[in-house]
Amino acid sequence: MKNKLLIIIPAFNEEATIAGVIASIRRHMPAADIVVVNDGSRDRTAERASSGGAVVLSHLYNMGIGATMQTGYKYARSKGYSIAVQVDADGQHPADQIERLVKPVLEGKADIVVGSRFLGEGDYRPSIARSAGMAIFSKLVSIIIKEKVTDTTSGFRAAGKNCIDYFASRYPDDYPEVEALVLLHKKGFSIMEVPVSMAERAGGRSSITPMRSVYYMVKVLLAIMVDLMKKN
Repeated sequence: MKNKLLIIIPAFNEEATIAGVIASIRRHMPAADIVVVNDGSRDRTAERASSGGAVVLSHLYNMGIGATMQTGYKYARSKGYSIAVQVDADGQHPADQIERLVKPVLEGKADIVVGSRFLGEGDYRPSIARSAGMAIFSKLVSIIIKEKVTDTTSGFRAAGKNCIDYFASRYPDDYPEVEALVLLHKKGFSIMEVPVSMAERAGGRSSITPMRSVYYMVKVLLAIMVDLMKKN
């Protein structure tokens, strides 16, 4: 296949949903390969992912989303994939939306394409606190990259080969989605958003509590400031 497509699914204790997510991707994107990066799950996530036909890479212990995605990007680089799409393991990222992310990359319009819940006619309604945080991040990143972005925290995104190579070498640690866009901009990569719809979690529960949301906001803002002060 000329353009090898890899779906990267970061997963931590997602035994309730992982098989369904894989099956949906198989149905809508039959030509894509799937790798599940099992981030030290204590349940049967790895077993169910393997039974679903995905390649499974497992961390010995929980390392966080940043390290988990970097493992996926390292795998994509080592296997020569030209596009890698991040899809959450909880069922929030519908497989029938993946083509929307991939198309601009294939057409050379962007190095990375982010699926936005706030473009088009999406019905995503976050809590007031979460909405405020998202708005702050989007405004800040829009100023930095001199281009309007609406959903900087979205993990539903497609990366082209050059981004894959970069992320395999460097990827932010905790809560990396926002910071990753700033790093890409500094390196001259082009960023695009496309409208997508997202579903509610199909199972499990979010690890983002109100207190963790505050920690998340402070940590990401500090990380961005440090990134901007660095010369490279």
